[in-house]
Amino acid sequence: MSDVSTALGVRLYPDLVERGGLAPALTDTAARHQLDLGQVSAPDHGRARFTCAELSSDRGIVCVGLGSQARYFMIDLRVSGEVQARGDATDLLQVAQVADAWRAGTTLAELTARFPFMEEMRRHPVAQAS
Repeated sequence: MSDVSTALGVRLYPDLVERGGLAPALTDTAARHQLDLGQVSAPDHGRARFTCAELSSDRGIVCVGLGSQARYFMIDLRVSGEVQARGDATDLLQVAQVADAWRAGTTLAELTARFPFMEEMRRHPVAQAS
């Protein structure tokens, strides 16, 4: 069994195993659907090189990971290290569409309206001690 099939699990992610991991599969999906993801990267070593992907843009980073017990993709939109929105998608095309929309300037409100599986993370001000 190859490193990629061991890391991903052939049963849940056979298409990702075939493409060599999450990052290459995401890149392929975007290219097939003419979506702009910019630079897609993955960690250099360990299991994460197959199971994680990061898409960098001027607006921040889209981090994608895999569910381990069921097939789904966990998406975090991060700006300056803080998660602005997150969600779980069941289709890799949905992940690519979220990343493309974010890179194109879609606001968080528009993004969560267009992709109901995404949720904006609400910020609550910290009460100041008197």
